[in-house]
Amino acid sequence: MHGVRYLYNANGKRTGVLIDLERNRGLWEDLFDVALARGRGSEPTVAWTAVRRRLERQGRLKPQHAAST
Repeated sequence: MHGVRYLYNANGKRTGVLIDLERNRGLWEDLFDVALARGRGSEPTVAWTAVRRRLERQGRLKPQHAAST
């Protein structure tokens, strides 16, 4: 892959990587997103309905009204 170089230790084992951010910014952003998600894996989840209600109360989301039948 162009713009990606591996670093090796004295035994020839890959120990790191250099990423050319000008060529591979999207790759770096994807790797960073995965690292963040894995780091948050043990955090408690919040139901979407609770998040939506909180955002509506804060005025950051338009209230959703039930469709009339």
